[in-house]
Amino acid sequence: MTGEQIRVAVNGYGVIGKRVAAAVALQDDMTLAGVADLSADWRLRVAAEQGVPVYAATPDAAEAMGAARIDVRGALGDLLGSTDVVVDCTPKKVAAANVAYYAERGLKFIVQGGETHSVTGHSFVAESSYASAVGRDATRVVSCNTTSIVRTLGALKRAGLLHRARGTLLRRATDPWESDHSGIMNTLVPEPDIPSHQGPDAQSVDPELDVVTMAVKVPETIGHLHYWTVQMTRAAPKEEVLAAFALSERIAQVRVADGLGALNALKEMMHDLGRPHGDLYEVALWSDMLRVQDDELFYAYMVDNQAIVIPETIDAIRALSGRTPDPDTSISRTNASLGIGRVGRL
Repeated sequence: MTGEQIRVAVNGYGVIGKRVAAAVALQDDMTLAGVADLSADWRLRVAAEQGVPVYAATPDAAEAMGAARIDVRGALGDLLGSTDVVVDCTPKKVAAANVAYYAERGLKFIVQGGETHSVTGHSFVAESSYASAVGRDATRVVSCNTTSIVRTLGALKRAGLLHRARGTLLRRATDPWESDHSGIMNTLVPEPDIPSHQGPDAQSVDPELDVVTMAVKVPETIGHLHYWTVQMTRAAPKEEVLAAFALSERIAQVRVADGLGALNALKEMMHDLGRPHGDLYEVALWSDMLRVQDDELFYAYMVDNQAIVIPETIDAIRALSGRTPDPDTSISRTNASLGIGRVGRL
């Protein structure tokens, strides 16, 4: 890579892509080279209005964008020609088809959790697998739920408290902006396999985790809710467990007693804090709900499916670039740029 800043392209400007692009623009060691998409709807018009360089992923997209009076800087190939790292935020399975295109151009690339581990051979959560991603050609930032699992179980593991973990996930039905045409209503839909896919996916980041998950889709769009039962390596007081979680700024300890006993309340607080889109980058873990019985630990937390992977993606960019080999340095820079850590101090 040349130059002082990492030049980043975002391919796919949807729920995750637009948030990644905005977060890249906040980093003092990165430059947003531009975004590419197939769509010519309001999202791309807003991006162009805000000065984001917009590129067309295909010739048909370029024609549609032109008809929509979107300022198109060029084709996807033009964007990639001025890029060090490309973050693929296209829909599930599309990124896997794009990999060969990136590899032909010698680009480092990041895919999202909808793709399989085999696409890159590496799965990423900053606090657990940053070091092994440094200098690699590619990595996969795992899904929102998997990110939360690795963050929380990783914190317990680093404290020497984790033996095995069993979790039940209540998964939101769809992303909020798609709730007019997608999702479920008046029903619950269990994931048909036990373990659900999130447990094995967490093991793609840390194979040492003894974790089993079950999941059910529920008719709401605000976020996910996890319940966990953990057998610890020994009996430990609640204060020790909370201290272990507190070592990660990406786990925010919140309290039901403060009026934060529901997902909507947590999202409202993010809006009041001025977070873009009301995004909750942290795992919001209820400290006053947490219970310990001898060597058994019980806790619950919220996952913001639209936001939790954004800081991980920023750290993954730095890791692949090789310019910041120390995980703590990158994590601290990302946290500071996004205001992560403030929630747990309120």
